[in-house]
Amino acid sequence: MYLKTDFKFKKFELDTIDENVFAADFDDSDWRTVRIPHDWAVEGDFSAENDPTESQIIEDGMKKAQIITGWTGGLPMVGAGVYRKWVKIEKTDKVFLEFDGVMWNSRIYINGKQAGQNHFGYKSFSVDITDFVNFGEENLIAVYAEVRENSGRWYSGAGIYRNIRLVSKPEAHIAYNGVWVRQSYLDDNMALMDISVELVNTSGFTAKITAPDGQEFELTTKGNAVLLELENPILWDVDSPKLYTAEITLENGYSESVKFGIRKCEFTRQGFFLNGRYLKMNGVCMHHDLGAIGAAVNVSAIKRQIEIMKGMGVNAWRTSHNPPTPELLQLCDEMGILVMDEFFDEWRLEKVKNGYAKTFDEHAKQDVIDIIKRDRNHPCVIMWSTGNEIREQWWEEGWITARDLYDTVKATDPTRPVTAGLSAYPDCYTKHIAFYTDIVGLNYKPHTYTTNYNKYTDQVLLGSETESCISSRGIYHFPAEIRIGQYRSDDLAVSDYGLEAPPWACYAEREIAAQKDNPFVMGEFIWTGFDYLGEPTPYYTEWPSRSSYFGVVDLAGLPKNRYYLYRSVWTDIPTLHIFPHWNWENKIGENVPVHVYTNFDEVELFVNGVSQGKRTFAEKKTEFADRQDEWRNQIERFRLMWDNVVYEPGEITAVAYKDGKEAMRKTVKTAGAPHSIRLSAYSQSIAADGEALNFITAEVVDKDGNICPNADNRITFTATGAEVYATDAGDQRETETFLRPDKKAMSGMLVAVVRSTETVGEATVTATADGLQSGTISFKCE
Repeated sequence: MYLKTDFKFKKFELDTIDENVFAADFDDSDWRTVRIPHDWAVEGDFSAENDPTESQIIEDGMKKAQIITGWTGGLPMVGAGVYRKWVKIEKTDKVFLEFDGVMWNSRIYINGKQAGQNHFGYKSFSVDITDFVNFGEENLIAVYAEVRENSGRWYSGAGIYRNIRLVSKPEAHIAYNGVWVRQSYLDDNMALMDISVELVNTSGFTAKITAPDGQEFELTTKGNAVLLELENPILWDVDSPKLYTAEITLENGYSESVKFGIRKCEFTRQGFFLNGRYLKMNGVCMHHDLGAIGAAVNVSAIKRQIEIMKGMGVNAWRTSHNPPTPELLQLCDEMGILVMDEFFDEWRLEKVKNGYAKTFDEHAKQDVIDIIKRDRNHPCVIMWSTGNEIREQWWEEGWITARDLYDTVKATDPTRPVTAGLSAYPDCYTKHIAFYTDIVGLNYKPHTYTTNYNKYTDQVLLGSETESCISSRGIYHFPAEIRIGQYRSDDLAVSDYGLEAPPWACYAEREIAAQKDNPFVMGEFIWTGFDYLGEPTPYYTEWPSRSSYFGVVDLAGLPKNRYYLYRSVWTDIPTLHIFPHWNWENKIGENVPVHVYTNFDEVELFVNGVSQGKRTFAEKKTEFADRQDEWRNQIERFRLMWDNVVYEPGEITAVAYKDGKEAMRKTVKTAGAPHSIRLSAYSQSIAADGEALNFITAEVVDKDGNICPNADNRITFTATGAEVYATDAGDQRETETFLRPDKKAMSGMLVAVVRSTETVGEATVTATADGLQSGTISFKCE
């Protein structure tokens, strides 16, 4: 049974809580009522006073410690929170509370007595509360959670941000995460599945297997494992994610079921093969926050993220830099996404004052085991990552920790390879950590692929974190130049030309070129798919910058230009994307470079009907006049550029040709004055469960329907049949709370997050702004 509603909640200052708040007779009548999952921090306003950090970010090349604002998002997550809920629990042999994640150090109380605790905010855990329960009566469940200052390098969220379940079991039952359907053999005609079950107070079980086509198989054993032989198995694949179900039943009738898939993953010197087919991993790194709703888990928001990413050709996901919520893996199973499941951002050597390093020695081994046991049945999970850019890479004895983690993974799950995101080069080799991985994951090292492949002839390579291009959606700075370094602008934005990156990173085309030229590299995981809260590189010390610029998609889920670069390279979807916008009243008669992303052979550009010439993609060069010449060649292999376009109002048109014939055209017009609001809904229907979300995009358009690219009107949303939960324009500099029905548009666009009620029917959303015609849209709640 999921516990979601009627939780009483109050936030406290750290180290100020009286233990009486966990007692049954404590008066919580003036506390707020919240719904789980819940993130207390996202409810607040952004402020530079929220968790400022004096730190030297070695990974970013910082030479000395600085006061960093916005590193953890500028939201009020530091503090302690207490949740209280009364639940009637009927008589049963055993009763457990299962938590998918509580951020961070948590303690669980039943009727005023502590029943359990957990240290790691990203870890799922179970608490046996049997001895603390008064059966047949109302019982108080109280949960304490705390987030200390300087506990992370990005926004973690706060509180019970993942789901809770109350689970009743008989004396003879299955242990928490105790079922493993392990694929032990697979060929063209047959699969062997080893079904093992961690049994408590019993032996023997029956396993009923249901195939994707409905066929059923049943096996019974007196022990704790049974071998299933499946003829002509139906394989799980990114293009056809077919799932089996195993229902495990004990003699007393107690049962649990798990989903699993059958697939063949080969990690070779020639690249990655899935079910015998060569496949590049077109991957994204993703933090766990969901933009305007913070870290609180929401299935419809996660599914939207995956769908948007699949739309540009993504087939792989890295859970940066900690284990994900179970719902993400369930969706990746169902939607055909490969997953790199990552454990830690720190080992023993700390990056932040109150991070995981404080608990590593005591808990890391068991945490790895528990994470693997939870996630091992998911066919989407194809590799385990023991860490990200851990500082032990530079440490002479760091290899010992790497070895111990590697051995723990292999002892727990020998069926999947081990990797890590390694950034210290060549130290990760000379200090030997790279040799305690099955797959060497290199962060931002496209220039080393060929050298390492030839030098270390028993290793396979992966771009575990790549590009880190930075940009702000729809904002452009001139001149449009390649800039690799700590880029700065007075408006705290970064140009959407997609040519800027921090000193340790690169523009997207450099990594794309390296992947194309080195097919033995199994793929890349770009940093990042979506913008995320916190880590506002390059504006570490400038406020109000408070969220990342790295995303291919902004925090609101609106694509930046770079989205179409990947779509043109990673998919066969006909793509012709032209930028920038064409409203440059202050640049009449001046140059405005025009760029195009496409997967057609040739493109011709027109300005008000006058041809600016045709462009085709550049060939790969091997000799260069200088560094700029090399960079320019890499970029021109994947984008088309007209550098000397003289701006005049009107329109620009890109005409794409295939085999010499026109195949597609796109036009961008100079927009007139803002006239009205145009709405579109991400979903035509959502569940009427009080939890499902819809995302309504508002565009400020002129009288002819052209988006006004400079519009920043304040738009107010109202709804009937649903509620306006949050608003976001994807602006990394916005300091108003997300949880309000109005906000300023950025680059002519704004997104409202609308949540269903539990009433079935039609929901209608209206958007208004001073001086503009309103917009209205409807969708179903069912």
